[in-house]
Formats: sequence, structure tokens, C-alpha cells
Amino acid sequence: MSASPHNPLGTFLRDRRTRLDPAAFGVIGGRRRTPGLRREEVAQRANISPTWYTWLEQGRGGAPSADVLNRIAAGLMLTEPEREHLFMLALGRPPEVRYRSPEGVSPRLQRVLDAFEASPAIIRTALWDVVAWNEAAATVFTDYSQLPPAERNIIRMMFSNERVRSHQEDWMSVARFVVGAFRADAARAGATAEIGQFVEDMSRISPEFKAMWQDNDVRGHGEGLKRLHLPDHGLLELEYSAFAVDGRPDLGMLVYNAVDPADAARIRGWIEARRQQRHA
Repeated sequence: MSASPHNPLGTFLRDRRTRLDPAAFGVIGGRRRTPGLRREEVAQRANISPTWYTWLEQGRGGAPSADVLNRIAAGLMLTEPEREHLFMLALGRPPEVRYRSPEGVSPRLQRVLDAFEASPAIIRTALWDVVAWNEAAATVFTDYSQLPPAERNIIRMMFSNERVRSHQEDWMSVARFVVGAFRADAARAGATAEIGQFVEDMSRISPEFKAMWQDNDVRGHGEGLKRLHLPDHGLLELEYSAFAVDGRPDLGMLVYNAVDPADAARIRGWIEARRQQRHA
């Protein structure tokens, strides 16, 4: 029995199996009737029985466990999108998220940020470390390039940076919201274990953070309004929207737009003044 259109999981497995080059896995010589690895070779790489793997390709034997699927994904050298697709076909759900430490952003994603000329935009991790920003964000919020990487954390800045704190119209409400949204983001990205030391450090630094964290509040961070009181510039109202970065559950993009067109013009003026000062 072979995989068929009525067995999408088997069809997918067989397709990916036949795409692999046996020579890349040290299988040399011998005539093969079909391209790619044999079923028993994939089973060996995945550390499962050849019979069980054959049944999966044939649509028999019931649903595999997540552990088996992860081993098959590794054996077939699936990409992350392919591994997610494998889980959707076999279990009807994506795999549990595996948090990975960020390695920065691609030049293409940075160009997306830079395209928002008068709209502050940042890329942050699930632990709310800012890893990319545009010039508008550096002008309105913070010039992150002047901070050590360990200090480019929104939570840390909110609770330990007096300048950032003083810019918030209602710091207490903003801080509670940020802590609740941070908790949700970290859990969604599978980073629950990674935040342990960070939460412990922040609890020592700020009793206010410790109390808010112990409240176990959870918030969404899709869109909203941010009001800043900037020295020498007065009140600035910004609408913000949060976006997921496809294929990177550990990253999120935040884009801020001025509510008033006049404020957008003010931001452009600040950016231009900053550029002139930099080139003076």
C-alpha cells in the first residue's frame, strides 16, 4: 500500500523522504528502484520501528505522538515550517513552541522598520529585549544604539530608568499593562523557563515589579494608545499596533503612528534636527 491523496500525512512523508540524497547520509553504492532514503533508513534515523514508520506512510496505526513526530522531523531534516506542517497533518495542531535566543533580524526586516519614516517601530523578543529599531524610535523613545544590549529591555527600562518612567502619563497603569503583556508573550513563545532568572533579578531591583508579577495578570498587546510627555516637546499621542513575525514566534514588531497629523509633522522635524546635529 502506498501513500495517496486520501492520506496527506503519508504523502508528505513519502515526498520528503524521496527528496533526500542517500549519499549525504553515508549510504553509498547499491541500486535503488526509487530516489531518496528507504523507509527503514528513515526509521533508523528517527529511532522508531520500520513497521511503525511504514504504517504512518500508509495511513495505518493511528496518530503518532509529538515525540515521534519530532524524531521523524529530525530524521527527515525538515525545516521549521515543514515540521509545523507535519504536526498539523498528523495531530491537527502546531507543535509546542521552542523558544530560541534571538540572533538579531535580517536586513530585509530592518528595511521594513526603516520604511516607517515618521512612525517609531521596533522589533522585540518574547523577553521584551529590543533587537531592532528605526530612526523614529531612536528619536522619540530611546537611542538603543547608545545602550549596552543587556539594557535594551523594555521591562527593565520601565522599572529602573527614571527618564522612561517620567515620560509615561500614567506610569502605574502602563507598567501593569506591560507586565501582563510580557507574561503572555513569554508563555506564547515557550520561554517560561527562560524568564525565571530575569523575573528574579527584576524583583530584586523593583518591589513594584515584584508586586505586579505576583498579581499574575495577563494582558493582550494587539493595539492601543500611548501618551508620552516629552521634555521640551509636550504631549505626544501615538496609536500602536503589534504584529507577529512569521516563522519567528520569539519576535514581535510594534509600530507607533501619531494620532494627530500635526504630531507626525513634529516627529519628522525632530528626526531632521537629529540628523543635522549628527552631521554637524
